[in-house]
Amino acid sequence: MTANTNRQMILKAYPKGAPGPEHFEIVEEPASEPGPGEVLVRAIYLSVDPYMRGRLRPGPSYADPQKVGEVMVGEIAGEIVASNSDRFAVGDYVATHNGWQTHGVADARDIRKLDPTAAPISTSLGVLGMPGLTAYFGTLEVLTPRAGDTLVVNAASGAVGSVVGQIAKISGCHVVGIAGSEEKCDFITSELGFDVAINHRTTSDMSAALREACPRGIDCYFDNVGGPISDAAFEHMALGARVGICGQIAQYNDTEQAMGPRNLRHFLVKRATLRGLLVVDWRDRYEIGRARLTRWVQEGRIKYREDVVEGLENAPSAFAGLMEGKNFGKQLVRIGQDTSR
Repeated sequence: MTANTNRQMILKAYPKGAPGPEHFEIVEEPASEPGPGEVLVRAIYLSVDPYMRGRLRPGPSYADPQKVGEVMVGEIAGEIVASNSDRFAVGDYVATHNGWQTHGVADARDIRKLDPTAAPISTSLGVLGMPGLTAYFGTLEVLTPRAGDTLVVNAASGAVGSVVGQIAKISGCHVVGIAGSEEKCDFITSELGFDVAINHRTTSDMSAALREACPRGIDCYFDNVGGPISDAAFEHMALGARVGICGQIAQYNDTEQAMGPRNLRHFLVKRATLRGLLVVDWRDRYEIGRARLTRWVQEGRIKYREDVVEGLENAPSAFAGLMEGKNFGKQLVRIGQDTSR
């Protein structure tokens, strides 16, 4: 029997409006023993992502809601500490959906082995994980950017948006990023190579700002936010524009249903297309996308930033901050020693 104690972050109640620490609690219990074909994983990093807010309500969505009284959903990167699988050994580093807990049992069929020599294991939750793959397929398959196109992305310094913009630059686009601070705007232009940055917190007229930044119109718009920013972007679409809806974080904490867009006439006039996207639509091609992203990271063509909070007890606060745009880069919580470095 393992001597490990498992600390779990449990959902205590569904939030109404913004989530906070009061909606969660930590419980402790002995770590479980892996059964046949299973492994026990010691979590090192856990991922905090906007999609989690959609799980914190009982209504229907593309995935089942998080259950009250159970471990909060989420992906982790960690180390195998016990194995009953021929595919994995103690000491292997892996990524799996074990949720917000320090030790979790996983089916060997549901985990991915990580190579710390190729990239830090934390990247498996960001630029080389779900956010990076979302950016990769959402940009190249949905927006289909062409050299000379103007691409606009909001939440541009975040885990998805930052990769979208850099892939667009690799594709030869003029890239405009919308972010929430001068520091973030400086990062996406100075470090990531975006052509223009717009600070939505200090811009009083987003429509005018986009008109100036995109004099030939917006050919590709990658939307992580929704709300007034997207209303303004729709006004400046070029003929045949492509719009990809990845997230609507501006509305996730709303307690009342937001009014739908009233300016869809722009899609008619510009013969634009709009498509919602979920990364699982490309699950059979993950390894192709991940291999290309890994190469770009190793070559320095794609850069990334991580915002790491320490301690499982601080995961709810990190999550709440993410929903308010307080993070700078991919939001992670380190809950165990990183022995891979």
